[in-house]
Amino acid sequence: MMKFADKLSFLQGAGQLSSVGKWFAILVGILCLVWSALGIYWSNEPAQFDVVSAAKQQAEQRGYLNNSKKLVVGYTTANTLYAMVDTLLEKPGGFLNNDIMPPGVFMDNIPAWEFGVLVQVRDMSRALRKDFSRSQSQSTEDSNLKVVEPQFNFDNNSWALPSSEGEYRRGNDELLKYLDRLAVRGDAGAQFYARSDNLQNWL
Repeated sequence: MMKFADKLSFLQGAGQLSSVGKWFAILVGILCLVWSALGIYWSNEPAQFDVVSAAKQQAEQRGYLNNSKKLVVGYTTANTLYAMVDTLLEKPGGFLNNDIMPPGVFMDNIPAWEFGVLVQVRDMSRALRKDFSRSQSQSTEDSNLKVVEPQFNFDNNSWALPSSEGEYRRGNDELLKYLDRLAVRGDAGAQFYARSDNLQNWL
């Protein structure tokens, strides 16, 4: 009789475990659906933008666009760099290269796209620092751009302490300061030398 009772108790316990397993499976299924939906949404490549219009909009918001609606030389180039980094950080899902949680950790297309953009960002920030902002190679470096370049070259896989996003955001803040100074004509402003040799070095 005791053996039968033990068997009955075991079956009841197994039934409870089976019920827990079902709820666990449902929870996992819901998480997978949510992650899949987010992954699909985050996989949309950001839209292209008109670099001149974006630069004029930025200059107007910052109060630097005069009545002639003309931008100072170099403003469109530097603002395009700023917009590229801003897109990396603010697009749906944010910066995914350093994600350690689903669905970002399972994605590859957008992180690969991000790295391609990051390579261009690093090349342009280096060209701005070394060439475009200096009249000669011996000239003093721009105070903002010498911060911008190393910030954009920070490890793109760092999740925290510090995070890649935080370092890139700091670099973009410094780039915005350069843009503000570039828009101010005169000795107090930053410089952009649109020479063919500078363009050749960048390319």
